[in-house]
Amino acid sequence: MVTANRLHTVEEYYFSKKLREVNALKAAGAPIINLGIGSPDLPPPKTVIAAITASLSDATAHKYQSYQGLPELRSAMADFYKIHYNVTLNSDNEVLPLIGSKEGIMHISMAYLNEGDAVLIPNPGYPTYTAVTKLVGATPIFYDLKATSNWQPDLAALEALDLSKVKIMWVNYPHMPTGTLANQVALKALVDFAKKHCILLINDNPYSFILNDQPSSIFNIEGAKEVCLELNSLSKTFNMSGWRVGMLTGSAEHLNNVIKVKSNMDSGMFYGIQKGAIEALNSSKEWFTDLNKIYSERRELVWKLATALNCTFETTTSGMFVWAKLPSGLSSEAFIDTILQKHHIFIAPGTIFGSNGEGYIRFSLCAPKDSIQSAINRDRKSVV
Repeated sequence: MVTANRLHTVEEYYFSKKLREVNALKAAGAPIINLGIGSPDLPPPKTVIAAITASLSDATAHKYQSYQGLPELRSAMADFYKIHYNVTLNSDNEVLPLIGSKEGIMHISMAYLNEGDAVLIPNPGYPTYTAVTKLVGATPIFYDLKATSNWQPDLAALEALDLSKVKIMWVNYPHMPTGTLANQVALKALVDFAKKHCILLINDNPYSFILNDQPSSIFNIEGAKEVCLELNSLSKTFNMSGWRVGMLTGSAEHLNNVIKVKSNMDSGMFYGIQKGAIEALNSSKEWFTDLNKIYSERRELVWKLATALNCTFETTTSGMFVWAKLPSGLSSEAFIDTILQKHHIFIAPGTIFGSNGEGYIRFSLCAPKDSIQSAINRDRKSVV
């Protein structure tokens, strides 16, 4: 059967392919330590488990659910934004629950992009921005993020480009994979740029509570709702990546456009998952303190591992990854393949996030301290 032309524009997601190799090694008896994937290994709050369990006997639990989610879930999401970001959202029309924020990338792109439109995408950045852009027939335009500019976009360089076909600009702060934060000045500059060029600016914001004392939203910037959307997620913040609970926030006009796509692609989120999500969103600030204590201890060990591998790194970043620079002249993919085959440690190569990731590797903090310590203890002499 002949496939659609769009499949020729993308490849299978890197981690989908690489995990087959990793799992084959594991099946053969290799003691794999996985520091490549950002999938939290910790449990969600206990109240979340209790909520989904209790919900299963509710009369409406197993029926189709609203395309816009339970009203009380939208209210919990709006309250979460007010409490933690000091952002006011109307829960009736400025909050849209999603079956994972990754799915939201497709919904937004289908709502706003036509074939031939252009999209500004960070390099390095989340590969799904590029894949979805290509799948809908739009053209990715990559903008450089480099260490010399603290992984911030050079808006002056972008001003020099022909932006007439650009409809969307993806940003992601705290940034994945580098962990860089954007301050209010940087966010305002992005919003001003979007307004000037009539671009829909989308901030993908799933990491703002991990090792970050000052969570922020693009909507902290005055007037941002005119040109911005923001994706958020419970995956990292509450260790619920398998639950697939995300949210899209923004103006009613923008969200109504997305709903036209979303309502034709899913039939609502499972009731029990929504009930669990409400409990998670109502967690006290103690939850974040306890979670970040664990991640801070793990990060200290990952820094030791990176140092043992002769890598350098910043210590002022946030998020659940450590972005490390390899010794000069080493290839990211060749390096991680060597580490995997000889030492059974899986680390992500920087190149999967874009060409500016060459010479870098990314460590995940989603592994227990004893696993990270075991990785440190493994012989590295023949690696570098």
